[in-house]
Amino acid sequence: MLMVGWRIARPRPLVRIPRIGTPSALFILIVTTAILRIGWAAAVEASNDEAYTYLYTVYPDWSQFDHPPMTMLVERLGIAIFGSVSPLSLRFGFVILGAASTWMMAAWTTRLFDDRRAGFFAALALNLTGYFALKVGSFALPDGPMTFFALATLWALTEAFAKSPRVRPWLLVGACWGLALASKYHAVFLPAGALAYAALTPSARRHLLSPGPYLAVAIGLLGFVPTLVWNAQHEWASFAYQGGRAIAYGFHPEKLASYVAVQAVLWFPWIWIPLALVFVGRLRAWQTLAGTERFLLVQSAIPLGFFLAVALVRGAMPHWALIGLLPLYPLLGRAWATAALRRRLLLMVAAALFVPLAILVNVRSGWIPVARLDPSREFSGWESVGRELTARGLLDRPNTFLFTEDWYASGHLAFEARGRIPVLCYRADDARGFAFWSQPGDWLGHDGLLIDCKDTPGLVNHYAPFFRRVELLDSFPMTRGGRPMLTVRVYLCTEQLVPYPFKGHAKIAMK
Repeated sequence: MLMVGWRIARPRPLVRIPRIGTPSALFILIVTTAILRIGWAAAVEASNDEAYTYLYTVYPDWSQFDHPPMTMLVERLGIAIFGSVSPLSLRFGFVILGAASTWMMAAWTTRLFDDRRAGFFAALALNLTGYFALKVGSFALPDGPMTFFALATLWALTEAFAKSPRVRPWLLVGACWGLALASKYHAVFLPAGALAYAALTPSARRHLLSPGPYLAVAIGLLGFVPTLVWNAQHEWASFAYQGGRAIAYGFHPEKLASYVAVQAVLWFPWIWIPLALVFVGRLRAWQTLAGTERFLLVQSAIPLGFFLAVALVRGAMPHWALIGLLPLYPLLGRAWATAALRRRLLLMVAAALFVPLAILVNVRSGWIPVARLDPSREFSGWESVGRELTARGLLDRPNTFLFTEDWYASGHLAFEARGRIPVLCYRADDARGFAFWSQPGDWLGHDGLLIDCKDTPGLVNHYAPFFRRVELLDSFPMTRGGRPMLTVRVYLCTEQLVPYPFKGHAKIAMK
């Protein structure tokens, strides 16, 4: 320190840390998390779903068997920007949407509570969520665009309800909801939540007497037209499949417990538990809540309750409830903004984030053998299979196609082949999109290369009646980080004689 007269002058810090809640702090959060996710997206091979959905870009259509068209559009954008197919190019558009969702969460929360610190903490909490940071904001999944457009819809809804009944605010609601609906079917919960909120809140009921909400629904349904067109052309297969996943089979409390436990892990417990506490705490104070908080709770409660019920009777995927957890982040952001010990808490949370991140990165190098015995697990080593098939010239055989008995394995092979050879999935009960990307008769007279890495009993005998001859052609190890995991067997299936009946729509719908 320097003496200046009788006063002490402190040296200025070399780096000035922006205060929480300022635009500079939010900018740093968005840029830093985006850079981290770009590095993550470039470092990790395509997951099961990503390798499979890459084929959406190979077979573009109005929609797809599994999902509406937005996933395909965002994937094609990233590939067009990079000019080639790679894990990073496939994911790039989703990383950008992740950054946009961070801004959307901060801006929306700030608008709700007139508190920039609450907006910053809501956005921070979103990025400290495992499922968002490592998957939604990084990987080529329909949850990425759904999250962004769902947040936009929620923001537009809060603006529309806050004003006197007019048509103009509801036009934006309809446009945002249509884009969310073009991203994932789960967007149907957004108007359901808005209707329930209006029914439970006297001040909001007046909107139901104006044309705005109904015009918004009409506009939003335009986003569903591509999905309707595709399904009308394909025996309504998507609706049968998605509806079958929610059909009740019995009372299974153990499945509910598993659903909740896995969801807490995916979200990271230090985020999931505070979200749950905020939800329960505000729900108990329902009678004293302002309209904004009521709206958030209703939008959360309907999808959360629905998927809890599905998990209890049939089982559910933990990430299905994402659209129900998003409305809780503004409430959590405001709680963190007023917490006396928030700095100490957030430092612990940020430090803990690097533990699972380091584990997942290590998976790529084979240091942690999470997929060593199960090729259906994420990041199983399919890159090595692609390299071996290329080195043996098996991807350049004329009049030949690759096929497996599992949609995820065929998806990985297709991603590794990059269009050099057709890839099919010959499975009658669950071929997913492969059942629609070609016709069974298209492959008569062609040779097939059957890829088996599970040593499935009776597999050769199952496919033998469809070909003139089936014989073992080659074998090699599937590896990760140079370490052998499984043995891959390649069978040459000479001249397909009979079409394989893999369009089992009824059976697919019940999977």
